[in-house]
Amino acid sequence: MTKKTLLYKDAGVDIEQGDRFVELIKPLAQRTSTAGVRGGIGGFAALFAPDVSAYRRPILVAATDGVGTKLRVASLVGKYDTIGVDLVAMCVNDVVVTGAAPLFFLDYLATARLDLNQGKEIIEGIAQGCIEAGCALVGGETAEMPGFYHEGDFELAGFTVGVVDEEKIVDGSAILPGDVIIGLASQGLHSNGYSLARRVLLEELQLGIDDTAAGLAASLGEELLRPTRIYVKTILSLLQQFHIKGMAHITGGGMPGNILRIIPPGSKAVIEKGRWQIPPIFTVIEQGGVPEEEMWRTFNNGVGMALVVAASEAEEISRKAQQCGEQAFIIGEIVAGEGVEIV
Repeated sequence: MTKKTLLYKDAGVDIEQGDRFVELIKPLAQRTSTAGVRGGIGGFAALFAPDVSAYRRPILVAATDGVGTKLRVASLVGKYDTIGVDLVAMCVNDVVVTGAAPLFFLDYLATARLDLNQGKEIIEGIAQGCIEAGCALVGGETAEMPGFYHEGDFELAGFTVGVVDEEKIVDGSAILPGDVIIGLASQGLHSNGYSLARRVLLEELQLGIDDTAAGLAASLGEELLRPTRIYVKTILSLLQQFHIKGMAHITGGGMPGNILRIIPPGSKAVIEKGRWQIPPIFTVIEQGGVPEEEMWRTFNNGVGMALVVAASEAEEISRKAQQCGEQAFIIGEIVAGEGVEIV
């Protein structure tokens, strides 16, 4: 009896397909290359030579994140390029709130079976996000994991490293009562709260991914796939001219949970919800049965980034942010007390 021969490919992992994928995405990574990049995609590790000549005491700042169940929406729509932008945004926005400029980015893509077209579309989005953030895509990992992921399922994770001068770190410690909070508009839900959003929209309201709900300018799928806004270049530009005392990337936990992370003891953030127009997608979700308090602690409600600044500079900073292409609103103030209050 002849013994059966089994290859790795028979177990569901195609090494040659992985090699083809690396060759396919090399030009995409090259589009993001910056002066610090050494070598190219495909090695065991990425090499990067940061120019720290302008820093007295350079501090590296690192962040990692994912896209959550927004991936499921991408699969339902069959469109994968925007989630790559989301992946970069979730990481670089976390880094820039410290005052750091992102240097490079790496990704991790795990799937049951590598689909070259799907994978390339994802990396195209990642490359676009890196270009918007001014950082280089220097490497990553692609893993086929049959038997662990169901057919068609995949997971994304991202990692970024930035640099800031130690004396210019933004940490919120300088925030005082009398300061003002500026909100920079989001592009919809960004990448948080999708488990709740999908439950409400697709199950409770029984909307189809191609349906258009009241108030929405696009189909539900298009609305839910709006990419997370990347604020890096705007914030780095503002930091060159103004003193920003604290910044919060509004992700999971909403404004209460994230602004609280930068407010020092003895100070309280008061957010006035009538200061900006909440986008229609949030209204649709709330009307689907989500209490207002839960909306504020789960979603960004139209504000993707919050900046705390001196009252004397607030109007000028808002104008400059608008010149950089942002929608900017003065959404609240800092008073004596503790915590975050939405009024």
